[in-house]
This record gives sequence, structure tokens and C-alpha cells, in this order.
Amino acid sequence: MSMLSEFKSFAMRGNLVDIAVAFVMGGAFGKVVSSFTEGIVAPIIGLITAGVDFSKWKIAIRAAELDASGTVVKPEVALSIGSFLTFTLDFIVVAFVMFLIVKGVNTLKKKEAAAPPPGPTKEEVLLTEIRDALRAK
Repeated sequence: MSMLSEFKSFAMRGNLVDIAVAFVMGGAFGKVVSSFTEGIVAPIIGLITAGVDFSKWKIAIRAAELDASGTVVKPEVALSIGSFLTFTLDFIVVAFVMFLIVKGVNTLKKKEAAAPPPGPTKEEVLLTEIRDALRAK
């Protein structure tokens, strides 16, 4: 088997294609969640907290040093707490949605597994009757 055909069979294996699709969908879903937190959740939190924008919230460790003309000589060193909180909120939203999806899939699998097996076909019933008739002789 050539290297090219081995690679083709590897690449077309169902799991790899499923993972690739999930990766692309995850990237798109991440953008949706970021948009949700920045465009919907953050303004609501800002309204509740009298207009405080948490995404720009930071703790300065060292202030920026400026020369006489106002040019930055040494940039500010700060901890971006607001950015961290925004990404943490994004993560929590994604994790909760993934939890709901996995829970829904597991519920569907349980329903499929709980379905009773179908009864014997007409041929199976007939063969069983023939077998029982031959045993009786």
C-alpha cells in the first residue's frame, strides 16, 4: 500500500472528518459567544453597575513614563483584569452550552437504547414452528 493511499484512508476515516467539522464549528461558535458577551451581557452588566466597562478594567503595576513632549518612554505595565473576566465569562457560556448539548445527546441515546427490540419476522416465526414440529417427532 502506497503512502498516498494510506494517507487517504487515514484522512477519510469518519472520526477525523468529524473532528475537523467540530473544530470549524467550535471556532464559529466561539465568535458567537464572544459577540453575545460583548454585545448583550456586558451592556447589561454596565447598566447594572452604572456604566462601568469591565472589559477595560485593569490594575496598573507601573504607570507609563512620558517625556516632556508627551511621548511614552516606558509603557504602562498593568494587569488586564477586565479582559480576563470577559474571557472567563465566554468560557463559562461555552462550557454551559456544551454541557446542554452533551446532556441532550445522552438523553437521545438513552431513548434509542430503551426502545424494545422488534418482534420476530414472519419467516422467523415460521422457522420456529417448523423446528418445534421436527422436535416433537
